[in-house]
Parts: sequence; C-alpha cells; structure tokens
Amino acid sequence: MDATTKPLRIPPEMAVYAEEKEIYDLMESMLTQLIVDRPEDPIQYLIDLLKRDSMEVPRIFLLGPPASGKRTIAKMLCEHTHAIRVGASSLLEEDTDLVRAARQYQDQRQEIPSELWIKLVRQRLSKMDCIKRGWVFEGIPRTREQAVLLQEAGIAPEHVVLLDAPDTVLIERNLGKRIDPVTGDVYHATFAWPGEATVAQRLQEAPGVEEESTAAQLLEFHRAVHPLQNTYKHRLRVVNADQPLVDVFSQVLTFALSRPRSTAPHTPRVLLLGPPGSGKSLQAALIAQKYNIVNICCGQVLKSAAADQTGLGELIKPYLETGERVPDSMVVKILSERLSQLDCTTCGWTLHGFPRDVDQAEKLKDAGFVPNRVFVLEMPDDVAIERITLRATDPVTGERFHSLYKAAPSPQVQRRLQRNPRHSEERLRQRLEEYRAHAPELQAFYPHATHLNADQDPHSVFEALESRVVGRLPKSLSTPGPSGPLD
Repeated sequence: MDATTKPLRIPPEMAVYAEEKEIYDLMESMLTQLIVDRPEDPIQYLIDLLKRDSMEVPRIFLLGPPASGKRTIAKMLCEHTHAIRVGASSLLEEDTDLVRAARQYQDQRQEIPSELWIKLVRQRLSKMDCIKRGWVFEGIPRTREQAVLLQEAGIAPEHVVLLDAPDTVLIERNLGKRIDPVTGDVYHATFAWPGEATVAQRLQEAPGVEEESTAAQLLEFHRAVHPLQNTYKHRLRVVNADQPLVDVFSQVLTFALSRPRSTAPHTPRVLLLGPPGSGKSLQAALIAQKYNIVNICCGQVLKSAAADQTGLGELIKPYLETGERVPDSMVVKILSERLSQLDCTTCGWTLHGFPRDVDQAEKLKDAGFVPNRVFVLEMPDDVAIERITLRATDPVTGERFHSLYKAAPSPQVQRRLQRNPRHSEERLRQRLEEYRAHAPELQAFYPHATHLNADQDPHSVFEALESRVVGRLPKSLSTPGPSGPLD
C-alpha cells in the first residue's frame, strides 16, 4: 500500500488521557475566565489559575420567594460543598467605601441601586475564599436587570435553583417565623421549633412579616421571577419547597452536584455487551446514525480485513472460512488498526461483538482502547431463542423478517427466505451457555456498566441507552444532612 494513502492512525492513549485528566474542560474553563477577566498579563494569569487547588468549584444561584427556605438550603449547601454563602446581609458586613455608600441608601430608606449591588458582589467574589471554594448566592439576583449586570461583570452560575411553593404556604411560614438574634438562624413556631430551651427563650419575631407586607413581597417576586427564569432557563431547576426540608435539600444537592453539558470535545467510546439476540447490532446502528459515530461490529471488521487481502487479512481467512474462532491477538490487532483511524478518533465509536471474555477485555485495554460508556443488554434465554430461531433473510433484497414480529409480505417472499445455520436452536443454546459462563467476570471487569432491560421495544431501549450516552458522568454525591431550622 502506498504510504501516502495509508489511513492516518492516532494513538488512542491521547483521547483517554485527555478525558481522564479533563484536559479539554480545563482548557475551556481557562479560556473562558481569560476572556471574562482580560488580565494585562494573560500568561501569568493562566499560570495562577493552574496553581489553584481546583478550578471546578460550586457557582450556584439560589432563588425563591420569601419564606421558601433560601437561607436554610444555602447554609446546608455550603456545609456540604464548603462553598461561601453570599447574601444581601453578608455583603454589607465589611467596612469598605462601597459598603458605606450602600448603608447611606439604607439609612435614608432608599433602595440600593443595582449597579452598587453588583460592585459589592464583585468585591466579595474577588476574595480568595470565594475563588478557591466557590460560592452560593442567596436570593441574588432579584431582578433581570441585576442578572444582566452580573453577566456583564462576568459572573455566571453553573447551577440556578428556584424554590417554589404556593403563596398560602409561604404566608403561613412567614407569619410563624422566629429568629435567633445570636446565631441568625431562622426557626418556625409550628414546623421547626428549636430543641434547646435556651435557644427557644431568646427567639424573636421577624420584623416586617405582617400578612399584608408578605403579600406585597410575593407580588413583587412574581413580577420579577419570569424574566429571571428566561435568563437562566438552560441552567435552571425548579424545586418544590412545599415538602420536608430533607427532601428539598436532597433534590437541590443532587442538581448542584450534576455536571452541566460541556462544549469541550468528549469522544464517545461505547461498548455494548449482551447475549445473542439482545439487540446489540440494532442499538449500535441507532447510536451511530443519530450521533455520527462509527459503528464497529467485530465480525464485520474481520470480514473487511480478509477482503482487503492484507497480510493479516490473509492469515484470518482460513478461520473465517471454517467457522473457527480467530485468535484473540489477531482480532485485537485488526480492531486496533480500525479503532485508531481518524474517523473513530475524532467522531467516536460504538463496539459490539468483542470482547466476549475477560482475557479479550484485558487485551483491548492493553491496546489502549478504554470505553467510557459500557452497556449490558439483559435478556432471558427463552426470549433470545424466540428472537433468533424465527429469524430469516430474503436473499434478493437482504431484508430480515421474523415469523412473529415481522412476517414476509407475500407467499413469494416467504418461499425464498433463508435461515442462517448459526441460528439453529442447538447452536444458539451453546452460544448462550458460553455467554453466561463469561458474563459475571466480564461485567465485573466493567463495574460501572449500565444494565438495561432489552426485553422491550427497541426504541424504548434506545431512549434509555441514549440518555446515558449524551450526559456527562456526575460528581460523587454527598448524603443530605438532618433537617434544621427553616428560612
């Protein structure tokens, strides 16, 4: 073969290493922050970014109407993620020129301008604790104007949570609210009374929580919430706050730990395992067609190699002609050449038909090909036998029919149908026994594999499979803590 026409081979270790170390995400994050901050010395700025303990820190907006539980949930989030809680009161604690200017508006009973709020936010986020540990905004922004100003300042959240509850529930919560003047914790006369008598004795009614004022605050919130939802619709999760606190926090924490869709390249490397008749070929074809990735059927790759009349192809021809098993070393070498070509490296691949046991899986891993999504299509043996033994092919059109699910359209087509000798019940049971013998060890080799029920409509199987192909792997979840005081 002419060296100029030889397929370009890219070492598979490049993509595996880049994804394991999240190099693409790191470059995307660094470039984003570089464009937002626009430092005078970009090289030194990037060096300082790399010196941080972690660039993937929480950046959460926690929004909601009065008495929806923002403060309580924000505190619990910060306890679990070690992020910094940023609220309206905490922004006015320091003694700076900006804080003094904001307090003058408060002393004159005037609303603090949005531009001044944003400056206070930027001043707080410039502190090293927010940079290293991330932040949770409590009730900020309150309007679309503030949201736009935050975006212009380069302050963008990864997750936005909107707590929601009926107005009647929120008014009842607000009227029963009690505040600990020492710690600032919020309790409720009915739903969350403190267990310690000393704390209960010093609780005070929250100022300005009359029913009329609460209704006015809710009306103001409802006017502002829809523009805010539209602003953050791609990063927003609405959580029902009218349920036990532990359930609310569990939903918020799960969303906060989820990883948003990244524009950085993540090449899909999908491995499909399962018994004969479980639909691996069909699911691989559906994935390849929808996402433009390469469908790699081990058997077809071996036949193509034999047809190309290459040196290795000539060696495996006798095995294919006699139906004997091709040695694993030859199979892995042929698969390696195919999987390392440019289309597989850039677009990704979905592999089925290999590996069939742990030894083959080890050889595939040693060759540098590590799948990042593994699916096991589960199916009972009797269903697999019914699917395959009643299957036949039209030699004229190549179309496949089934006696139960897809009968031949005419007697003429029915007469010319042919059955594959490999689809006899006796040979199929041998293949199923072989699969069951190796399945436990093979599945243990891929402990993070997703198991799917293949005994259902193929499109239902594809929907379940697809939902796990397109999403990024989540962060490890923390266990929600016990219930505490309400906001």
